[in-house]
Formats: sequence, structure tokens, C-alpha cells
Amino acid sequence: MQGSGAGPFLYVANQEAGFVTVIDLASNQVTEVIDLPALGFGNTPKPHHIAVEPDGSYWYVSLIAADVVLKFNRDNEIVARADFLRPGLLAIDPDSDALWVGRSMAAVNPPQRIGRIERGTMDALEIEEYDVFIPRPHALAISPGGGWVFAGSLAENTVVPVEVGSGRASLSRLEGDMAHVLVQFAISPDGNTMVATGEMSAALLVFDISNPDSPELTHRIDVGNRPWHPSWSADGRWVWFGNLGDSTVSLVDTNDWTVADVISGTGLAQPHGSALSADGKFLYVANRNETGDYGDTPEGETPPGTVVVIDTGTREIVDVIETPPYAAGLGLASGGN
Repeated sequence: MQGSGAGPFLYVANQEAGFVTVIDLASNQVTEVIDLPALGFGNTPKPHHIAVEPDGSYWYVSLIAADVVLKFNRDNEIVARADFLRPGLLAIDPDSDALWVGRSMAAVNPPQRIGRIERGTMDALEIEEYDVFIPRPHALAISPGGGWVFAGSLAENTVVPVEVGSGRASLSRLEGDMAHVLVQFAISPDGNTMVATGEMSAALLVFDISNPDSPELTHRIDVGNRPWHPSWSADGRWVWFGNLGDSTVSLVDTNDWTVADVISGTGLAQPHGSALSADGKFLYVANRNETGDYGDTPEGETPPGTVVVIDTGTREIVDVIETPPYAAGLGLASGGN
């Protein structure tokens, strides 16, 4: 499927289908579906997460099973690639040429390292790998200004800040016996606070990172079942994320760290990725819909994925966009271009 559009664009990784869906946010219409197997990346490349340049000029997707990160231009043409074992989450440092890469949740025993790719060249010889000393590093975030990158473990309750300049890592272990399984991080616009979603503990964890070398856990908020990718509003007031196990979206008020709202409705079916529009008016939530809770799928066919559009002012679902199956990570340009 191809079409035209002025953008801005939302890019959706359809992990089990092997596609990337491109959506024009001016019209909420799918303008292109990029067939990665047809481009030579195997029958099941498993596109997982997407990062977009702030000006929208290029975008990047991690392919778990193909062991590669691809770079596309605005015309959705591949311009470069970097080989990286079992890539997972991606994080762009807007103040440097760095693209940070974590490891996929699907990797059973990946290296205990995260990677730094030079976005300009995507040269495999220039990839730096940083030791984080934790099994299954998954959650990933870069601080405003790019001085620190944070990794979190799926296998133990540990957060690892890494000082980019020196490569020095320190381990911050969380107290208690409950396994959180840290899915993803999001850092506040002022850089002082980081939230983490705990899949098994059904909790949003809040860290003071004003001293980034020693994250301090300050709040633990009980939320929905299996919270996934969080998004922080530009004014620092709100944190949004889907609850994969409940097929809902939670909204947390950072003024008092309470759940302000829980949104449910048509199209929310195992929410995975989330992203806010550049103006903050809309939240986009990618949904796996593996169990077919959304739509009337004929027997023997795979249910579609969805992207649900939520008006952040009214907190209501205003659109549901169908995609190929298993909509997972997504990305859009922070500058709205």
C-alpha cells in the first residue's frame, strides 16, 4: 500500500508481520506499508522499535531477528544499516550523533552491553558497546543533553546509569524481593525524574535522577496489568502508558503521583508502544491485538494491529487506525516535521 502525504508521520513496527506502517498524522491515513522481507531481511525480521530524527529527516528501526538497525530517509528508502546482535529499544540523543541501542526482550541471553551507533555513518566499525553488567538489558533512555544513558534489566531489579563521556557504569539495585521486570524508561523534560514500567509488579516506578550517578526511587504507583512504554508530556505534568495485560491506558499526574485516569475502549487491545504528538494534543498507542479482541477477524486469519488516537484534552479515543498484525514500537518526530 502506498500513498502520498505531507506529514508529520508516525512509524509503526508490525513485529510479527515483518512490516513497518507509515501513517500521515495530518489525516490519520496509512500512506505506506514497508515490506521488510521483500527488501531482503528474511521471512521474520521482527521489527521492534523506531526512533525518528527531531526534524523528521530520517528514521531508524531495530530488526530483532535480522540483527540489524536500519536507517530510512523521509521517502522511506533505506540509506544505511548497522549490524547489532538482537537490537531492541532505540534512543536518539538530539544533541549529538548518537543512536543508542538496547537488547530485545526476545533475546534469552544477550550480551550485557548496550550500543552507541554514529547515526551519520551507521558504520559498524564505529559502534561502541558499553558494559552495563546486568542480564537482559532492555529499558533504555538518554538524558536531556546526552550526558547519561540509563539501562534497566528484565531479569533483576537493577537500573544502570552510564556516563557517556567516560563509559563508567554504576549499578543501582532496588530493594525488595518482587521482580519488577523493567520494560521501559521515560525521562522528564527537565531531566530530573525518570519513570520505569514494571511488567510483573504492575507498577510505575519514579526515580530522582538529579544526581544521575545514583538514581533514587521516590515513588511506586500501582497501575494496570503489564504497563508498557511510557510517554511524558512536554510540560512535565503527565505520564501516559498502555497496560498490555488490561488493554487500557493509564494517565499519571506527576503533581502528586496518582493515577488521574484510566482509559479503555474500542481499539485498545494489548497496547504496546506510545508517543505524543509534537503539540501534545494527541497520544498514539500501538496495539498488538494478538487475541483478536478488536475487529471481526475471519477464522484462520491473523487479527490486525491498531493505532489508537487519544485526545489528551478530553481523554477520549477519537480514532482507530488499522495496521498489519502486532503493532509494537512506534516513533514520530518530536519537532513535528
